Amino acid sequence: MGIIKAICVSSKKGTAKQTASSATLVVDHGIEGDAHAGKWHRQVSLLSWQAIEAFKARGAIVTHGCFGENLVVAGIDFAALPVGTRLSCNAVLLEVSQIGKECHNHCQIYHTMGDCIMPRQGVFARVLKGGLVRPGDVMDVLPAATDCQEGTAP
Repeated sequence: MGIIKAICVSSKKGTAKQTASSATLVVDHGIEGDAHAGKWHRQVSLLSWQAIEAFKARGAIVTHGCFGENLVVAGIDFAALPVGTRLSCNAVLLEVSQIGKECHNHCQIYHTMGDCIMPRQGVFARVLKGGLVRPGDVMDVLPAATDCQEGTAP
C-alpha cells in the first residue's frame, strides 16, 4: 500500500511538471491536461517518494515534477514491480507498462548530479479505469492480470 504524496502535470512537453491538487485520469489516455498523455503505453509516470528523498540526501536539489513524474507515491518500490502489475487508487486502475526509460539526451538533473533516478526508478502505466486522485489517497498494488481474469481462456 502507498500514499500519493504529489501529482504533477505539464501542459507542454519539455517543461518541468508543476504540482496539482488533483488529477482526472482518463481511460487509455492518461492525466487530463498533461502533455504526455495519449494513446500509447506511457500514459502516466510514477516515481517512489523514497527514491526521490534518497536522491535528495545525495545533494540533489529537486522538487516534485523535476523528473517528469506524474504521481509521487510513498510506500511502493515501483522499480521492483513487474510489467503487468496493477495499481488501484479510488476508482482508478493502472497497469504498469514499462520500468524505467532510456535517457537519450541526459536531463538537467543528470548534468548537475552526474545521475538521474528516473531511468532506473520511474515506471509508466496505462489507464485501464479512470477517475479522480488527490494527494493523500491510498494506492494499492494488485497482482498482474492473468488471461483468465481478463475473461479469455489461455
